[in-house]
This record gives sequence, C-alpha cells and structure tokens, in this order.
Amino acid sequence: MAGLMQKLDMRQGQSLVMTPQLQQAIKLLQLSNIELAEFVEGELERNPLLERDDSESSTESLRQEGEGEPRELELSAPSADANDSIDADSDVIHGDDSKSDLSGVDNAGATGDALGAGHWSPTGGGGASGEDYDAIANSSRELSLSEYLHAQLATATADPVEKLIGAHLIDLADDDGYMRADLDEIADQLGVARGRIEAVLELTQGFDPVGVMARDLTECLALQLKDKNRLDPAMATLLDNLERLAKHDYAALKSLCGVDNEDLDEMIAEIRDLTPKPGLAFSSDTTRAVEPDVFIRQSPDGSWQVELNSDTLPRVLVNNRYFNEITAVARSEADKTFITECSQNASWLVKSLDQRARTILKVASEIVRQQDMFLAYGVAYLRPLNLKTVADAIGMHESTVSRVTSNKYVATPRGMFEMKYFFTSAIPSAGGGDAHSAEAVRFRIKTMINQETAEDVLSDDKLVEHLRDEGIEIARRTVAKYREALNIPSSVQRRRILKRAG
Repeated sequence: MAGLMQKLDMRQGQSLVMTPQLQQAIKLLQLSNIELAEFVEGELERNPLLERDDSESSTESLRQEGEGEPRELELSAPSADANDSIDADSDVIHGDDSKSDLSGVDNAGATGDALGAGHWSPTGGGGASGEDYDAIANSSRELSLSEYLHAQLATATADPVEKLIGAHLIDLADDDGYMRADLDEIADQLGVARGRIEAVLELTQGFDPVGVMARDLTECLALQLKDKNRLDPAMATLLDNLERLAKHDYAALKSLCGVDNEDLDEMIAEIRDLTPKPGLAFSSDTTRAVEPDVFIRQSPDGSWQVELNSDTLPRVLVNNRYFNEITAVARSEADKTFITECSQNASWLVKSLDQRARTILKVASEIVRQQDMFLAYGVAYLRPLNLKTVADAIGMHESTVSRVTSNKYVATPRGMFEMKYFFTSAIPSAGGGDAHSAEAVRFRIKTMINQETAEDVLSDDKLVEHLRDEGIEIARRTVAKYREALNIPSSVQRRRILKRAG
C-alpha cells in the first residue's frame, strides 16, 4: 500500500465572481413591484445617503417620457464587466467578495431613460421548439386568496390556454371570493367563445375554499352544498328563492320546495352553516393588489407600444452633497469606512434599479414582438415561445429572462397577464412553415370536439387528419395526450354521451 504524500499543485481556471452587489442586483430583478418598493423602503431607512425622489418635476418628466412619441431604445447593460452585469448564469456563480469595490455614479433617478417606449409594426417572428417554463419559487410569506387560487390553477390543467383564461378570471375575483365580471365581455376581450370561459370558470369553482369564484350568492351556496352532496332539487329551489327566505315567507317556501316544516327547518339550518363569503378566510391585510409592470397599447397605425409603469418604480437619489459634508468631519477610520460603504451601496442600488427597469422593458418588448398575433387576434393565436428564444434575441442568458418573467405582469388590451404565461411549447408545421403553439393546437382540438354531433364524433385519428389538413404536423399519441390533459373522454365515450343527451 502506497504511503500518503503531500504536494502543492497550481491550477488555472475561470469562474464568475458574484459580489454582494451582484447578488443584490439579481435579487432585485426577480422581485415584484410591491416587493421592490418594500426593499427600497428598507434601504432608505438604513442608508443616510439615500433619499427618495418625490419631486413633482421628476414625476412629471417621467410621465411625459412615458406618454411622448414612441421611440427605440438602446437597452444594453451599462457595463460589460461581469461584476456590473445582472445577466449571470446561476450554474457558474461562486461567492467571492474580493471585487466589491465600486466606483460612484452621478446623482440620477432609478429609472432614467428606461421609461421610454419600444415601438414597431406587427407581425414579428415566431419562437423555436418548446421547453417547460421553470419559474423561480415565490417567497414564503402568507399567501393571499389570489396567490392561493393561482397555485391551484398551476396543477389543475395542463392546457396553457386554460391557464391564461383561469389566471384572468382569478385576477378579477374580489376579496369575498366572487367573480362578478361579465363572461361575454371576457370572451370578447380574450378572443374565445363564451363556452370556453364558462368551462374554465367551472374548473376554478372547484378550487379551495369551497364556494370561491361564484358569480353570486346563490351559486356560492350551491357550490358548497354540492361539495357536501346536499344539493337536491328541494334545496336548489330554496336557493332560487333566497329573497323569500329573507322575508321569512315560510309558507310559500314549503309549497315551492314540496317539504314540511321539519324539512324546511333543517334546510334553513344547513344554509346558515355555509360561508357566504369564502374569500374572507384570507385576511385582506395580506391580499396584495397586482399592478402591471409594463403597459402594452396599440397605436392608431396598428403597431404596439410598450411602456414601463413608472408609478410602480421607486425613484431614489444618492445625496452626494451630504456625503461630502460628513466625509469632511469624519475622524475615525470606522466612520470613514461606514460613509464609504453607504456611498457605494447607494450608488449600486440606483444603478441596479436602472438596470432592472431596462431589462424588464427589453424582455417585455421581445415578448410583444413574438406574441403580437395573440394581442391582435386572441388566445388561440399564441405562438410557441421559450426562454432561450427570447434570451438569444436580446443577447442575455436564459436565467436572466426567467428572473424577469417571474412575478412581473403586463397590462394588454386583452387583460393583464403574468409574463411567464406567454411561454409555450411548439408543434411543427406540416408544410415546413412556422411552428404552431401547443396551446393553440389544444385549443383547436377542443374546438373541433365541441362541434361534434352524435352522428359525427371524431376519433383521435380523424383529429390528426383534420389538423394535418390545417397544416399542423402532429402524432396520434400527441393528440391523445392533449385530449386527456383537457379531460376530454374518448370518442366512444363521447358518442354515448351525445346519444344520451339527444
């Protein structure tokens, strides 16, 4: 057995140094606008050289810049140095504080030129082949009702179109848990049939807490009774006559429901045990309103204008005058070190906020270029898109795009959506043309099945033929997989259902 030996060995290698400042910039990038505002408030309290820019002239200039003529922006990172860039691959980052020294920057707002608007004419290019979106985990704070429902939606359906519709419906729910918006208006807004909206609404009405996403009190109570298997015809009639119950018109209720005094008393007791406002189980103090990070508007010429929401962006300044004053009177080395660190941290925060704004605008602009057909014609026209496609187009890493699209919302003419919902997988074209979005194909499959009659039920093979006639190259097993993901029975089962219904 060979003896143990000690020796010195020199190796040369490369690694990306992740300074505390770079860690902060990456953290800022993935924060929502509300979380960012809370973070900046904490920094304002800790750092005496940092101050809020609340001047009316600053706010007015930002608004004028957002409302002015659309213009192209150069959105490259301010520096090519790895320590200054927030575009870092998390797989190769190693902590090292050896390069934490930063040069100061001039007094400037946190947003600056980033609040301008990108502008172009439709229609842009499509994406490449798909891959599942891997969003960064949310913070561990107590969930609001909206967040709780969104979390259930993520596992309730595999269809991205249904997820888009469901997310929109959930965002319209009030604090009581009701979804009171008009379904016809939502259908027109999203460019889909009302039946598709109703199907997704029914899906969300199965979420916890029971009774959530109801359109009125009667439906809310009916959902809860159905969950308890107590929604019989007599109880349904009682729910349809709640106004008589409120007036204590028990004689009329007994006649309508066909029950005696004892049964009616039991039914009324059951209703009183229900929860008329299921959303109140979530404290309103923890409910956070979703505000868009980006506005997407259509110009009169039909092109799309992209603007950052300047109202949600914190604007801070580095007070260099105060820095000079306290530096002149500082005596000990500890005081001088503290002042220098405060100056560096304040300057870096201003710079990081500016980079964050520029990066969000850059990613949002590319998403609009890729998904302008959805904006123009509706959810059925989503193109296949993945992180790599956007990252390659804007010259950034996929991890940066992933951070940007997490917890960021865009307000479009078709509603407000989280950025990550625009990323979809792809189905190749039969004619060698542009690929088709997987959710658009699912939408087409469901549309064809909804149009079936008892005499003309489409098998999976027939669905493949119809899709290929429309230029969509797809395998039978893929159609079967999509159909099952949509919770649609087989053609044999659907034929039986249609015949019974007829």
